[in-house]
Amino acid sequence: MDYELAIENAPESIPGGTGILLIHPSTGETDRIDTDFLKTDTDRILVISTRTTAREVQQKLEYYDVDETKADILDTLSVERGYSRRGSDHVHYVSSPDDLDGIVDITRDFLADNDGKRRISLDSVTEMAYYADEERALGAVQDLLDLLEEYDAVGLFHLSEEVHDDADVQAYKDRFDSIVYLDEDGTVEADF
Repeated sequence: MDYELAIENAPESIPGGTGILLIHPSTGETDRIDTDFLKTDTDRILVISTRTTAREVQQKLEYYDVDETKADILDTLSVERGYSRRGSDHVHYVSSPDDLDGIVDITRDFLADNDGKRRISLDSVTEMAYYADEERALGAVQDLLDLLEEYDAVGLFHLSEEVHDDADVQAYKDRFDSIVYLDEDGTVEADF
């Protein structure tokens, strides 16, 4: 199954099973790319947020006109920070951004429980590595990529390049056939 892609300078579509690495500066404005990816040609979306709370993700989706009825959100921050949580069928929680097994398990359940075209956004791998470590984060990214392939889904993985050393950035890049580069000035380049 192919998925349309709404990312400038990238192919018009990608096959199911594709993971895209979005490399951006720490000051980069990734919301536009992320939400364009999520709202194009899709039946269900899962936003895995290691950077913001579920409420902030909902506000972002609403602001960028993403159909929230299609969205599940995995909030990794609220429990650890002691924020109030409103559980629902479409908002999930793990204890912290370093609960990588929990993140992978909820992603697997989402993919198994939903049919059609499914997209996942992980914002961000950088935060995941900050809370866990590079090696464990890299392992979780590989597990998520394997799930995308198994379930014919697609995913967008955010990575803030300057926070990681060159060898770690290369290790992430080696796992992806599709990479999008966002420059500080907003220029988008793609390597597919």
